[in-house]
Amino acid sequence: MSEKNCFCGSENTFSNCCEPYIKEIKKAPTAEALMRSRYAAYATQEADYLMKTTHISTRKNHSKSDILEWSKSNNWLRLEILNATETTVEFKAYFIDDSLQANVHHEKSAFKFEDGSWFYVDGKFF
Repeated sequence: MSEKNCFCGSENTFSNCCEPYIKEIKKAPTAEALMRSRYAAYATQEADYLMKTTHISTRKNHSKSDILEWSKSNNWLRLEILNATETTVEFKAYFIDDSLQANVHHEKSAFKFEDGSWFYVDGKFF
């Protein structure tokens, strides 16, 4: 039985794409790779990874329990990368909420490379 493609929408399997970042076997090499792995972490309810990859300057604005609740209450359908630079990623995350309503989370995220790792700083919502 073959493993399905990664949650982030790449052509790679989860175990050869985002899972090594989420399990901290490897570090995401780019802001886009980190963003994709964070989407996969929402899809797999990996709140610890989401907290660890949020920059220390904005981590206090996030709650692990809120992240876990939001990730569990939605059915994550797909990720669409609209634009990526070295430090920003604009994306649309498609999901079905707990009321069975289709939603699109459209964000331009800012990332920072610090001490050998990429971190999510914050995002502008559309």
